Amino acid sequence: MIDKINIATQQVFSKPGIQPKSASSVQKEFSHLLKDAINNVNESQKTSDIMTEKLIKGENVDLHQVMIASEKASVSLQTTLQIRNKVIEAYQEIMRMQV
Repeated sequence: MIDKINIATQQVFSKPGIQPKSASSVQKEFSHLLKDAINNVNESQKTSDIMTEKLIKGENVDLHQVMIASEKASVSLQTTLQIRNKVIEAYQEIMRMQV
């Protein structure tokens, strides 16, 4: 019975022709993914700030575009904060588990 389960899980989780990744390579990929996501949030914040400054200075900027950029930046920041909160909550839950 146990051998059948092991064989089945190996078939499900290992696809032919695809080599399993090492922990360090997965860690690096995850790190790059997080850095890219945070950089995207930062760029949307910078874009919003630049457009707001242009509007304040009286330059030729559409008010609708400024508000859209501001809301995009706000939503992306709030999403990032919520994801961070969920990750911290999951980490704390794992640390509370008894082994």
